[in-house]
Amino acid sequence: MAGEFGTASLAAGLVTATLAALLWLRAGLSGGPVRVARAATVASLLAAVLGSAVLEYALLRHDFSVRFVAENGGRDVPVYYTVTSLWSALDGSLLLWLVIHCAIAALLATRASRYPARLHAYAMLVVSAVGMFFFALTYFAANPFREVRPVPLDGPGPNPLLQQHPAMGVHPPLLYLGYIGLVVPFAFALAGLLAGRDGHHWLRAARPWALLAWSALTAGIGLGAWWSYAVLGWGGYWAWDPVENASLLPWLTATALLHTALGGTRARAGWNVVLACASFLLVLLGTFLTRSGAVASVHAFTESPLGPMLLGFVVLAVAVSTVLVGWQGPGAVPRSRTPVLSRGAAVLVNGVLLLTIAAMVLVGTIFPLLSESFGGIRTAVGPRYYQRTAVPLAVVVLLVMGVVPAVVSARRAGALRRLGVPFGVALAVVAVLGWAGRPGAPALAAFGAAAFVLSGLVGQAARAARIGAAAPRLSAARLGGVLAHAGIALVAAGVAGSSAYGSSIERDIRVGEALRVGGVQVRLLEVRRTGDADRMAVTARLEHDGGTLAPALRYFPAHDTAVTVPQIRTGVVRDVYVTLIAAGADGGSATVRLAVNPLVALLWVGGGLTAAGGLLAVPAAVRRHPAPGAAVPTAAAVERTEVRV
Repeated sequence: MAGEFGTASLAAGLVTATLAALLWLRAGLSGGPVRVARAATVASLLAAVLGSAVLEYALLRHDFSVRFVAENGGRDVPVYYTVTSLWSALDGSLLLWLVIHCAIAALLATRASRYPARLHAYAMLVVSAVGMFFFALTYFAANPFREVRPVPLDGPGPNPLLQQHPAMGVHPPLLYLGYIGLVVPFAFALAGLLAGRDGHHWLRAARPWALLAWSALTAGIGLGAWWSYAVLGWGGYWAWDPVENASLLPWLTATALLHTALGGTRARAGWNVVLACASFLLVLLGTFLTRSGAVASVHAFTESPLGPMLLGFVVLAVAVSTVLVGWQGPGAVPRSRTPVLSRGAAVLVNGVLLLTIAAMVLVGTIFPLLSESFGGIRTAVGPRYYQRTAVPLAVVVLLVMGVVPAVVSARRAGALRRLGVPFGVALAVVAVLGWAGRPGAPALAAFGAAAFVLSGLVGQAARAARIGAAAPRLSAARLGGVLAHAGIALVAAGVAGSSAYGSSIERDIRVGEALRVGGVQVRLLEVRRTGDADRMAVTARLEHDGGTLAPALRYFPAHDTAVTVPQIRTGVVRDVYVTLIAAGADGGSATVRLAVNPLVALLWVGGGLTAAGGLLAVPAAVRRHPAPGAAVPTAAAVERTEVRV
């Protein structure tokens, strides 16, 4: 019954999303009323919510006649992880994707009065077409409601790795919100090309949505790094994994978009269109990589029939975007001269650098596919490739980012004076750290760039305090930018510190013996085995600094999977990270890895500040959106006129 009801909701969503796309197309072409189109958009949201609710109900009731529940549910799974198992596997995750996409579409549909009529209608057409595709993808290729016969008595539960940390309930939804939110800037960019004079202000309409999506994506990436650090047991937070890269790619282009969208938008109109399109196209590419089984990753889903449909949609989206940009774009890009030492020049340089980093990361991510296609052998690139290509450019991005506060509203001589103090602070930091610890050139460069940015932001804050807020309505946006830049600088310092000063040791020790590294010591007290037929665990109790740490190995027979559960003692300056690698059969010995990771806390603080800065700037971006002029009627005005006629 649940399976039939859920399948019917997907069919209803496909029908209503298709109807919405056709009605929004009609509104864009003829300027007709949008009430029915808006109703169809809301109806598709209701269908997506209903489908998700049905699957959650089946999971909570352990209805193993539903295929998704039989493959991912379990009677012994805690309620929290039963709920989150909706997005723990491929088919259910597409339902969450649909709910978020349809919610964004419905919200945008109800805000028609804020935008010129044709711009809004064409943007809704693009958003609805994307929703229609994902409904079709779920219904035809990834329907989670197919029935199972005979009905099993129990299921294996979700992947054990997804039951080890509460971030599972927040990390994927945030990532999806960031991914799917980028469809709105993409839609407005294409709509701006289609709407003629109604599309001149598409970027102002798209900016708040881009900020919101970027903030959610930033928070999702940060939570993912934390989850990797706290759950996987390898001691790190970023491995340049293909699926990690798939989240980084649209973040880089969206960051470039947010910067090029600040002021002088007409002078960089072509840049903005390309970046808005590239951001969502990279989301679609990442979706293909994640859900087709094309790349090997601990984060990726298994092979599925979605690959050809997703790849076809990526190719279609790229073709449509390229044709529209080539058709309308060049004429909309006026030429302008930008002074070398100016905010516009710094923004342009940063945009080029971010795009270059994205290109390098993209090449490294898809290189295994390319090598297999042309050479017959799948060859992956390792972290050293990214460390030698992307990381140095990221340091340059930091340096350019630190230049911006000095060159805003300043003449060349004043800008050079303002850069003097941050430059001196950066040199002092590099000199002191190089003399004290010799952390290596990459780490020194990152520390110096972070000091350059942070000292420049402090100077900017001091000048603002002396002068006073000249534009109170923009103060939140300015503060948001300061927080975001400070957060990125802290993340850079955290990455440099943990990479350059971290130390670890791995060794077999017996009960009573100690392990020491980096001034930290742990002593093995006991090795304990527990468990039953469904779950077995080996736990090592170690004494550390007057307390105990208990890393464990958990084995799940139903999945034939062993999960390493590290123990982390977090401090302001350093983390003590202990992992149990193996345990002796006699229970008197264990293989333990002890790591000391300095400055990791800066990653979590910096990531939080960056996301908070983006969110803080959203209201100001909304307020800055101008009311459409009298010559450019809004969708609501057109609808009222049509009703009177």
